[in-house]
Amino acid sequence: MLFSFFGKISGIKIRWSFLLFLILAVIVVWYIVWQETPRGILEVYFLSVGQGDAILIKGPTGGKILLDAGPGDSVIGELSKVLPFYDRTIDLLIVSHPDLDHIGGFPSVMERFLIGALVDPGIEVETTAWQRLTEILNQESIKRIIARRGMKIYLGQAELDILFPDRDVSDVNPNDGSIVARLNYGETNYLFMGDASEKIEKYLIFLDGKNLKADVLKVGHHGSKTGTAIEFASLVSPRYAIIQAGLDNRYGHPHEEVISTLKKIKAEILETAKLGTINIASDGWQVNCLNCSGL
Repeated sequence: MLFSFFGKISGIKIRWSFLLFLILAVIVVWYIVWQETPRGILEVYFLSVGQGDAILIKGPTGGKILLDAGPGDSVIGELSKVLPFYDRTIDLLIVSHPDLDHIGGFPSVMERFLIGALVDPGIEVETTAWQRLTEILNQESIKRIIARRGMKIYLGQAELDILFPDRDVSDVNPNDGSIVARLNYGETNYLFMGDASEKIEKYLIFLDGKNLKADVLKVGHHGSKTGTAIEFASLVSPRYAIIQAGLDNRYGHPHEEVISTLKKIKAEILETAKLGTINIASDGWQVNCLNCSGL
């Protein structure tokens, strides 16, 4: 009888100990989550994926957008550096346009992360990369949304405005059909140009004029001389100009003409080829590069 009594007490202790362990584990996990996601800070990571674009936007309340995914699987490694291991959700994928150096990494992302929806400009191309992307899109029943000017995407208090395209671009050059978007958070702004050319820049000036001002400019087409005209760059007048291009790439990006233009407007030029992934954060009042110390 005495043995039975002490056995019951021992069983109760084990159950309470296990319950206490679970409570402590939950507290630890939520503490890690809280530390990994500072509240009130918008972070934009210009991922180092070689000759291509891939941009992760982490909203001030934790939502995430991946704008382009580079030419291949390297985006997975870069995401693992800036996202905690347990985070396997991306709220929205945005395809600026369907060139390989912008969409090649999306299949790997879609296979590893839970995706909310995908936005693209509505350009269909007959390439292996695009076919693979659309196959997974259908297999996973991910909602596809065609981008049009006036659309707004919210990440808490941050807002991503689609500036272009404003029409059907299915039959235009993919670069000139690129999604152009402006991210607004408080008094700060980021402008993402995809591979848009000077022709699109002039059209945006016609549509938006002085409203193109931004603290951060993702330079169009990896710094190609086909874009970033002085009139456009002067209106944007960014503090930071980000160029995503591969080191010693065969296209010669960024071109000297573009570097010269950016220097004339006194933008701080940051290149992923030289710095790796670049993190430009905003508290709603000002932007700062969080990993550019020593420059």
